[in-house]
Amino acid sequence: MTESNGTAEEAPTTASPPKKIKGAQRAFDAGVKYFLGPILKLLEDPDVSEIMINGPSDVFIEKGGVIEKSDCAFQNEDELRAAANNIAQFVGKTITDEDPLLDGRLPDGSRICIVLHPVAAHGTSVNIRKFSAKALDPSFLIDRKAVSPEAMEFLLLAVRGGQNLVVSGGTGSGKTTLLNILSTACEDTERIVVIEDTRELQIQKEHVVQMEARPADPYGQGQITVRDLFVTSLRMRPDRIIVGEVRRGEALDMIQAMTSGHRGSLATLHADTPGQACGRLETMCLMADLGLPLESLRRQVALALDLVVQATRLHNGRRLLTHISEVDLDEATNTYIINDIFNLDTEGEMPMLKWTGYKPKFAQEVSWRGLADQVKFTKHILLDGQGASS
Repeated sequence: MTESNGTAEEAPTTASPPKKIKGAQRAFDAGVKYFLGPILKLLEDPDVSEIMINGPSDVFIEKGGVIEKSDCAFQNEDELRAAANNIAQFVGKTITDEDPLLDGRLPDGSRICIVLHPVAAHGTSVNIRKFSAKALDPSFLIDRKAVSPEAMEFLLLAVRGGQNLVVSGGTGSGKTTLLNILSTACEDTERIVVIEDTRELQIQKEHVVQMEARPADPYGQGQITVRDLFVTSLRMRPDRIIVGEVRRGEALDMIQAMTSGHRGSLATLHADTPGQACGRLETMCLMADLGLPLESLRRQVALALDLVVQATRLHNGRRLLTHISEVDLDEATNTYIINDIFNLDTEGEMPMLKWTGYKPKFAQEVSWRGLADQVKFTKHILLDGQGASS
C-alpha cells in the first residue's frame, strides 16, 4: 500500500473554485514546468509515490513500495536551488542559508521537505511525498494483501465502537493510508477535529475541522503548536479527535482527552512494535514536563489506549499490518500487558494477519453498541456462541 491522503470532499458540480485558488494553481503548474522540469515526468507518473532528490545528479523514486534510482537529474546545484526557492514560494515559507530547512505542503497536496546545501552535504535535498488522487476504502488494503478481511472488519468495528486506536510503524509503512481508511468507519453525523503538524490526512467525511500547526515567523512570533491546537480542539465540541502524528508533548494532551470522554480518538506514531509504541507515548508525555510520576503516567497510557495497530514495509516494498494488539496494565508490576488479538501468520506463501484466539474486551460492547448486525467475518471473535462466517 502506498501512503495516501485520499481526496477532499467533492464540491457541488454547480460550484467552481474561487478565482484566487484557480490562479494559485495555474501559477504553481507553470512554476513546476519551468523549475521542476527535470523531474516533471516523475511528478506526473501516478505510480511514483515518493521522489527523493539527494543533490542535483542523484534522484531516487519509490514505485510499488520499492526504491530505485531515476535517470532524471538537475544540471547543477544552482538549478536545484532555484527549484527549492520556487517550491518555498508556493508553500508560503522562506528558505535561506540562515534558515535552511523547510517542511510543508504543495498546492496539489503533496508533502515536501527541503534541506539546503551545505547542511545537506552532497547538495540540496528535496523529498516529495505524493498522494493518490482518488479516495481509498478498505478494499484497497485487502486487495493488496496488506490486511485480511477478518482483521479489516475488526478494525472498522472497533472504530465504529469508539475504541481509542493508535497506528504504529516506521516511515513509509502505510500509517497515513490506514488512518484515512479507518476514518471511513466514523458516522457521517460525527464532528471530527483533525490536528496535524503538516497536513496530510484527507478525512472522507462531511463534518471535519482540519487544523495545521504553524511555525514562528522570522521574528519568532506567531507560532501555533500542535499542543495549542489540541487545547483549542477540546473547546470545539469534537465527537472524535484525530492526530496525524504524535511527536512531542501533545501526547499527554491526547492521553488526557482519551480518558476524559473523547472516545474513538485516532493517531499515528513511529515505533516498531506495539510495546514500543506504549513506551514512545510515555516518553513523549514526559516531554510535556509536568512532573507527572511515571507510575501514574503509565496507568493513564494503559487506560487511554485500547488498541495498537502495527504497520510495516518489507524489503520487497510490500506494506502490511503485523499486529493488532490490546493494551492493559499489570497493576502489581506497573508494566504494560500487550495482548495480541491478531498477529502475523508466516506459515503460508504470503504472511497475513491471523486471529490469535484472544478475545478482546471490545467484544463485550459489540451487542449493546448496536454493532452485532454488522459482524460478518469476526463472529467467532466478537459474538459468543456463533461460528465464523464463510
